[in-house]
Amino acid sequence: GYTDLPTAVNITWSSINFKTILQWQPKPSGYFYTVEIHGQTSDVKRKCILTSETECDVTDVLRNVKETYTAHILSVEPAEMDNFEEPPFTVSEKFIPYSQTVIGKPEIKDYSQKGSKLNVVFKDPLTPYMFPNGSFLSIQDIFQHDLEYKLYYWKDQSSGKKDVTTKSHNFEVSVDSGKNYCFYVQGIIPSRRENRNGQESMVLCTSAEKNILDEYGTEVFIILAVIAVAVITLAIVLPVVLCKCKKAKKARAVREKELLNGV
Repeated sequence: GYTDLPTAVNITWSSINFKTILQWQPKPSGYFYTVEIHGQTSDVKRKCILTSETECDVTDVLRNVKETYTAHILSVEPAEMDNFEEPPFTVSEKFIPYSQTVIGKPEIKDYSQKGSKLNVVFKDPLTPYMFPNGSFLSIQDIFQHDLEYKLYYWKDQSSGKKDVTTKSHNFEVSVDSGKNYCFYVQGIIPSRRENRNGQESMVLCTSAEKNILDEYGTEVFIILAVIAVAVITLAIVLPVVLCKCKKAKKARAVREKELLNGV
């Protein structure tokens, strides 16, 4: 009977943006698993009844996200379901969705770099939970003022990062005009001891309009200065040289004429 059945081991909670999956081992053979979710202040709820899988989506029974839950994973045989004997089971570690779910990647909606200003607009990750009107709650709707965001930004091809924090959904930071910048956004729950930092958004980079001085710096400035001096010098010297040449030619013609008249 029940006493001979293996029980679940290596039970883990995996939760991102409040979508929570319970996983365990081993794969059953000749028996099934049933998951019971026990809350400190809520009734026991059964999920994944008589499953041959080793994972169970328990998101919908964890709606009270500040509740402390444990999972009992029962090892059962279908023929014994009416047996009054309690089947063997394993109890998971405690899980509190509010303090343990991982904050997912923010979505960058728009960004621009105009002159010395970098603007980034982003969107909260959504959760599986819904408002009465059918729209999904965002993590901001659940965490409220406990959630903030950081923008990490740096000059393209540079390793020196800067960061700023906001509780809104947009950033505006001062940058060097004409330089490309890369950045990403990350959600943070400062009050947490663990899982404080959420997943990082994708890294994006701006394409600032560059002029030749931005591209090549002081070298091109020096070259341009030298060329300018050469052009100015030539503009002054050339007429003087031409004038002298003209006078010398005229004087030579006069001497030649005088020599011919003397003969």
